Amino acid sequence: MGRFRHRGEGRPVRPRRDMTTPGPASATWRKSVRSSSTGQCVEVATLDASIAVRDSKAPHKAHLTLTPQAWVAFIAQARAGRYDQG
Repeated sequence: MGRFRHRGEGRPVRPRRDMTTPGPASATWRKSVRSSSTGQCVEVATLDASIAVRDSKAPHKAHLTLTPQAWVAFIAQARAGRYDQG
């Protein structure tokens, strides 16, 4: 991934994550086959030009919208074990 661009005070400008209301009714949300039975899982939907991710325990709340490139990077890191606990 490229470096963050800097503005004004020299602080990095991070890529923007769009927290919005729940996805459109026409979105098809799917849950990972690796979801835990304890409810610690997310659901994913493919939108027109982005990927939406939401908490499966609170589907009525906001979702995170990622670019396809950010989604691919996230999946690669998850597969590499970057987010594993314990």
